[in-house]
Amino acid sequence: MTIAVKAVCMTFEDYYAAFSSDSHPSLSVGPAVGRMDRRGGEPTMLDIRCTPNGASGQLTGDLVINLPEDNSKICYKITVNSL
Repeated sequence: MTIAVKAVCMTFEDYYAAFSSDSHPSLSVGPAVGRMDRRGGEPTMLDIRCTPNGASGQLTGDLVINLPEDNSKICYKITVNSL
């Protein structure tokens, strides 16, 4: 799935995206590093991938997008139902 992350900073800002260490290991995000537009600009599109490798049930993770120049984070709870 792809999520659109609205820009929250007044200027262009580098970001680093990753799932927290307690997230299910089948979850990944890309691009993990990039530059967000300034507030009011184009959203940043992030692709969330799930490769369950046989795992089934509800797989959850916390996606954290770090904005180091602004000293802030944007967080999303991701839940995938794997059969």
